[in-house]
Amino acid sequence: MLAKHLDKKYDTPEMDKQPSRNGYGEGLVEAAKRDTRIVALAADLTESTRTLPFAEAFPDRFVQVGITEQSMASVASGMAAMGKVPFIASYAMFSPGRNWEQIRTTIAYNQSNVKIIGAHAGVSVGPDGATHQAIEDIALMRVIPNMVVIAPADVHEARKATLAAAKYEGPVYIRVGRSNTPIVTTAESPFEIGKAVVMYERTEALSADVAIVVTGTLLFNALKAAQALEARGIGTTVLHMPTVKPLDTEALLRVAREYKGMVTVEEHQRVGGLGGAVAEYLSEVHPTKIRRVGVDDVFGQSGEPDELVEHYGMGVEGIVRAAELVQG
Repeated sequence: MLAKHLDKKYDTPEMDKQPSRNGYGEGLVEAAKRDTRIVALAADLTESTRTLPFAEAFPDRFVQVGITEQSMASVASGMAAMGKVPFIASYAMFSPGRNWEQIRTTIAYNQSNVKIIGAHAGVSVGPDGATHQAIEDIALMRVIPNMVVIAPADVHEARKATLAAAKYEGPVYIRVGRSNTPIVTTAESPFEIGKAVVMYERTEALSADVAIVVTGTLLFNALKAAQALEARGIGTTVLHMPTVKPLDTEALLRVAREYKGMVTVEEHQRVGGLGGAVAEYLSEVHPTKIRRVGVDDVFGQSGEPDELVEHYGMGVEGIVRAAELVQG
């Protein structure tokens, strides 16, 4: 079912901002209070991944494995086999980047009830540069059988995704960011694994021209782009896909049938992520003209988060240009 979330204004000059990783920290502590089976593991980066509040609140349920991401995944799988619900966290470049094989074989292959948090994802990790900018992680995780893949839009959604993952039986991957990003949902906004949300709808006076399908923290840019397109007489809707896998195919197909073209938006490589998932599905059931906004087959670089997003064509004007091209 398409949920409509239009209860927040997106035209304010300044939006409240927080790193989405903060939502993971809050959600983990909240989930642990409800479920004593929940344990947490960190690969040295306890504070950076926002696992520290859990470690301080539940020291007997926290394991610091050090800089051994491969071991962290394997240990977590063993703990899950003994009835625990492990959350493992590191930078996304290291988990799933460094321990992909252990995640694939010890966790996903066994359908272990392990939750994987990839922090500092995307180019907006900023000055850390290409070696630490995970822009391939959605592709890495989406291809693994049994794996759920979630890219929250902001701190609120990251908290709710963490709570939902704690209740879900099976492996889940959640990517979160380090930089301050706009808060575009509310604490009460709906979130359900596998469900998309309509965040913006065209005015009735405009025709159904271009649909924007977005995941993760670029949702704010997509919303601003929708407003800019409307000002130019181009009718659009914004469909937020916090869950990249499983894809909400019902919502996606409904939008594809209504609109003439589609733009996908993600802070990730254009290959293998949301855009790939959308194109793969629609090519089989409802061929649709699609433009994919994301990093175009290059590595990241050092810079300020907002500058990097703009540089790689993921800013508001980049989305607008893609929408205008998909009409042509």
